[in-house]
Amino acid sequence: MKNRVTGIGGLFFKSKDPKASKDWYRKHLGFNTDDYGCTFWWKDKKGKECSTQWSTFPKDTKYFEPSKKEFMFNYRVENLKELLAALKEEGVTIVGEMQEYDYGKFGWILDNDGNKIELWEPIDKAFM
Repeated sequence: MKNRVTGIGGLFFKSKDPKASKDWYRKHLGFNTDDYGCTFWWKDKKGKECSTQWSTFPKDTKYFEPSKKEFMFNYRVENLKELLAALKEEGVTIVGEMQEYDYGKFGWILDNDGNKIELWEPIDKAFM
């Protein structure tokens, strides 16, 4: 595979009070937050509109499992199905099944330290 990860799709972390965290980041750092967090828009090398999501999650979320970490990274990819097949062949732990939504495809893996990583084949125009 030529391209695997093409950018950062999201930064997610646990918070004891997600709303207070979103409010703090809005007030002090100027994040344009909504119920889901903050979406940052940028253009790739080809000039295509792309997004990166910043989100807080409740402290007791199960979404990051089996990782015990307080954070999870989401990486943008071009061909998730092909990438997951290649990673599986390379011995990488795949977590769950690929899921498809109107805003993209998602898959999950564990890195060498047991951190859960979300892989996202985005449909950025769904957010516009």
